[in-house]
Amino acid sequence: MNRRSFLSMGAAAGATLWLPRAFGAQLAQAASASAAEVAQAAAALGSTTNRGYDNLLILVELKGGNDGLNTVIPFADPTYYQLRKNIGIKRDHAIQLDERTALHPSLQPLMPLWHSRQLAIVQGVSYAQPNLSHFRSIEIWDTASRSDQYLREGWLTRAFARTPVPAGFAADGLVIGSAEMGPLANGARAIALVNRAQFVKAARLATPVSLHERNPELAHILDVENDIVKAADRPRPTQGEAQFKTVFSGGAFGNSIKTAMQLLAASDAPKRVLLGNTPQRQSKSGQGVAVIRLTLNGFDTHQNQPGQQTALLKQLAEGFVSMKSALIELGRWDQTLVMTYAEFGRRPRENQSNGTDHGTVAPHFVMGGRVLGGLYGVPPVLARLDGNGNLPVGVDFQQLYATVLGPWWGLDASTILQQRFEPLPLLRV
Repeated sequence: MNRRSFLSMGAAAGATLWLPRAFGAQLAQAASASAAEVAQAAAALGSTTNRGYDNLLILVELKGGNDGLNTVIPFADPTYYQLRKNIGIKRDHAIQLDERTALHPSLQPLMPLWHSRQLAIVQGVSYAQPNLSHFRSIEIWDTASRSDQYLREGWLTRAFARTPVPAGFAADGLVIGSAEMGPLANGARAIALVNRAQFVKAARLATPVSLHERNPELAHILDVENDIVKAADRPRPTQGEAQFKTVFSGGAFGNSIKTAMQLLAASDAPKRVLLGNTPQRQSKSGQGVAVIRLTLNGFDTHQNQPGQQTALLKQLAEGFVSMKSALIELGRWDQTLVMTYAEFGRRPRENQSNGTDHGTVAPHFVMGGRVLGGLYGVPPVLARLDGNGNLPVGVDFQQLYATVLGPWWGLDASTILQQRFEPLPLLRV
C-alpha cells in the first residue's frame, strides 16, 4: 500500500494524473504491501475517529522551489546522469531507499524516521498546467485554485471559516519566518512572527484593551511571543519562554522550529512553562492552534546549486529531527502531521551555471507519529519529458490538502477545495 507500486502504474501509462477511480484498482494491486497495511490505510481514509483540530498540521514551505531530482534521486535511471553531468548526486554518495531511489546525502538524519516508517515521500507533485512564476504558482498552492482560477482566501482560511476552531483555541494558526500569511491569508486568526526581533499580527488579531478578559488563551500566547522577542539577545530563557530538553539543530530553520514549539507549548498549556520537568500534556484539548506554518528560504537555485542545496537540505533534515523530539516532549507527536510544499520543482536538465531553472513537479515529505511511511506518487520517468523538457504531473497537490482536510481533520474537503480530490493513503488508523 505504501510502496512505490501503489501509484507508480501511472508512470507506465504516461505519468498522467492519479484519478479517484484508480484508487480501488491500485489498492488491490499493491503487491508489495502487506494485507494488514492495506487494510489499515484504507480504514484510515474512512475512519471518523482521531479527527479534529486537536490534530496539529505543520506546513513547511521550501521557498523558491526545491530541486526534487537531487532530493529524491532516480539513481538507477542513466538519463539522470546524462541530464546532470555536473550536479548529479553520485550513486555512492546517495542514501539508497530501494533499487531505484535514493536520498540526497544531507538527508541522512531522516533515516531513523524512514526506517520507523513515520516518513512518507510523495513524488511527482504539482497541478494541471503548471505556472512557473514564483508569485502566481505559490498563489495557486496557497489558495488551492486551478491554474486558470483566482481565489482570494487561503485554503486554510476557507476551512476555518466553514468549520471554526474551538472557541478555547488561542488562534487558528502560527506563521513563523515569513511576513506572508500564505494559506492563512484574508480571514484566518493567525499570529505571525517574522523573525526574533520583529513580529506582526494578522488584521483580525488587533489586540483590544479587554483581550485578557475576552480571550485569555490568546493573551497568554501573545505575552509569551513578546517574551521570546525580548529574549532574542539574552542567553537565558525568560519566565514565559518554554525550556526543552530537545537540542534544536538546523541553523536558522532550527531556531524557527524552536520558536514555534515554544509558542505551541504556550498555546497548549498556558499555565505550564518548564516543559523539561513536565513532559506530559496537561490539557488534551482547549487552548491550542490548529496549524503552524514555517518557511525555509533559498531554494531558487539557478546558480551553484550543489553547495546551496546541500546546506538547505541539511537544515531541513536536522530541523525535522529537532521538531520530532520537541513534539514528543510535548506529547504531540502522534497528533501532528508535518508536510512540505513549494511553488514548483526544478527542470530536469541542469543549466550552464551549475544550477537548475523553474520546473514542474517535485517530491514532498510528510511525517508524523501516525504517518504510514514509504514511497508514494509517481516516480520520475526522465525519458518522457514534455516539449519544454519538464516532467509530467503525477499527483495533484490538492490530494495532499484533501488528506489533511478529510482523514486528518474530518472536514468536508470537496466543499473547501471546490472539487473532489482523492486523499492519499498516508495515515495509520
